[in-house]
Amino acid sequence: MNRSTNTSGTDRSALIAASVTVVLWASAFVSIRASADYFSPGALALGRLVTGSIALVCVLLVKRGGLPPRKAWPGIVVSGVLWFGVYMVVLNWGEQKVDAGTASMVVNVGPMVIALLGGWLLKEGFPPLLLLGMAVSFVGAVVVGFSTSGEGSSSVLGVLLCLLAAVAYGAGVVSQKPALRYATPMQTTTFGCLIGTVACLPFSGQLVSQLSEAPLSATLNVVYLGLFPTALAFSTWAYALSRTTAGKMGATTYAVPAVVVLISWIFLREVPGWLTLLGGVICLGGVAVSRRRGVRAPQASPAPAAEPSATADSGSAADAAPPADSGTPAAETRH
Repeated sequence: MNRSTNTSGTDRSALIAASVTVVLWASAFVSIRASADYFSPGALALGRLVTGSIALVCVLLVKRGGLPPRKAWPGIVVSGVLWFGVYMVVLNWGEQKVDAGTASMVVNVGPMVIALLGGWLLKEGFPPLLLLGMAVSFVGAVVVGFSTSGEGSSSVLGVLLCLLAAVAYGAGVVSQKPALRYATPMQTTTFGCLIGTVACLPFSGQLVSQLSEAPLSATLNVVYLGLFPTALAFSTWAYALSRTTAGKMGATTYAVPAVVVLISWIFLREVPGWLTLLGGVICLGGVAVSRRRGVRAPQASPAPAAEPSATADSGSAADAAPPADSGTPAAETRH
């Protein structure tokens, strides 16, 4: 009883943290769109990571988080390079080569990569409801992509870059999961972000020159990206990932396209069409399916204890009596 209560409480806290991540990551698409005209892909990623690293280090020092254990470093380094570094740069670059609809469709291969790598490398298995929910959500993401692509152009290079971003994202998440066995979510996020920042330092010259020319609004968008979709959202992600499987967390991110549509509707006055709304609903439905728990087979009730014989004078006499005389089936007397 207590075990099931603790499990449901853990799952609920993980779901709340994942929901915060989804909303903030969805808002990042709006901010990136507002900053892309003033910052190159590498400079935008570096500015975002520098801001996020400063915020995370300050929080870590206040909480006296310390350094992660040695066993956590391999996962932190790999996720920092692939997810914080490669993913952010390549995604920014790919979105300049393809329309938004195509980019969203290709990048949504990422959760499938997480499920496959998690089931294989992390031994999480392949739960049928998870796979079904991801398939439904992917269909919804494709619908949203087609409905928002319009007449935009796409290049082979852009599609390949978005696909590389999806693979880097999936591999980064699967690499982060083992690190959370030894390090806290705050340690994993902070040092992963720092490593991603170091990986993006070659773009520092571009960032400095573009900051001097960018308007204040674009610079503030970079700061927002660093504080909220990076520092806060990646922290809540790590918290949730430490309490559930990588496959489930990946499936949860399929809600991002639906939230992006909602945010664009509210803040950018971009009224979505019926096909876009339908795709968003399908995405959310798939997430709901993936988060469901499988139906467990009912446990067999224990066999009732044999009633003492009214005519037996002793326990040994009852045990020695043949089944026909005692009237009790032999299977019950032996059990």
